[in-house]
Amino acid sequence: MKTSRPEDLVHQHIETATRRSRRELLTAGLGVGVLASLPLGIREAFAKGAAAVGTADLAARPPSGFTPFSAPGVIAKVKKANSLMPNGYYPKEDDARGMLTRVMKELTGKSELHEAVALFVHPEDKVCVKVNGIALKNFANNKELVIPFLEAMIKAGVNPENITLLEQYKGFFDGTRLNEKNIPNGVKISIHGNANTDMDFRMIPGTGVKTKFCRYVTEATAIINFSLIKDHSICGYTGQMKNLTHGTMINPSAYHSHHASPQIALLYAQDVIRSRVRLHIADGFKIMADGGPVKVIPDYVMPHESVYATTDAVAMDALGWSLVEEQRKKLGLKSLTEAGRIPAYIRAAADLGIGIDDLKQIRLNEATI
Repeated sequence: MKTSRPEDLVHQHIETATRRSRRELLTAGLGVGVLASLPLGIREAFAKGAAAVGTADLAARPPSGFTPFSAPGVIAKVKKANSLMPNGYYPKEDDARGMLTRVMKELTGKSELHEAVALFVHPEDKVCVKVNGIALKNFANNKELVIPFLEAMIKAGVNPENITLLEQYKGFFDGTRLNEKNIPNGVKISIHGNANTDMDFRMIPGTGVKTKFCRYVTEATAIINFSLIKDHSICGYTGQMKNLTHGTMINPSAYHSHHASPQIALLYAQDVIRSRVRLHIADGFKIMADGGPVKVIPDYVMPHESVYATTDAVAMDALGWSLVEEQRKKLGLKSLTEAGRIPAYIRAAADLGIGIDDLKQIRLNEATI
């Protein structure tokens, strides 16, 4: 009897979830209404990034005397033409490094990459670096972008033994092309497999579902989030927030109903996640306009040749959603709203005070090199 790999089961679940009735699709906007029904105390707790009422405090605290850099509503963007390899799959190593250095300068004002990174992580931190490789091949976080960041953290004083690269399944991680041979010595690679947790079950208010986050998150004091800009067959758009919610827990499929809205917002607001996140890097060398998060359909994957950096996950998800919509329009596809997959969780997150979702209020610091 053939045994399915965990990543195959996830892909099968996503395929099944897309075959929904029109009636269910029309409930996409339900998420924001659910927020209004939550007790005021719970909403206030979420807005402060605290533990939900009645749960243990699992918030992380930065090392004494260290205040991580934060710029709500600010996104830095760097674009470079011809930064992709001739095959169009991966970025050129020198270009990716240069774009990362420049985007961090645009965000922080620091010219040297390690000096910019030092504003987000402290030598005493234990850092979890969450990557995204669910599409497995040719549409995952690029090692050319992640490795320079790891090197910069080490140069900034973080012990490589205290840095963990994390993904849900090995197959997903392999999509990033990161491995023991090309990452700095001492840096760990961890696969949680929807397990490996040491916290108690926690009820997420407003969802009726309990979960646990993996120990690679709860044992960390800081999270650096590398994600992508792409369509998602369940929640419409997937970027920064979902990579840290559904990508680090034991039962992600339990939070997919109503297109994962407002579940993504409610999960991201948990102290386990929100107190640890220091920085988001959006790998925008390509954009997936449809077929996500799994199917890499060449006609729907467009070169974008950009890198983004921000401390505001909501702002980046709002911008990423708009970028996907632009590409869908160019391709003659229905908008995500018309397709019944509006990512309502982004507005829900803004309503919880997690970040800014109004594009008119988001400051985009752009540079071209």
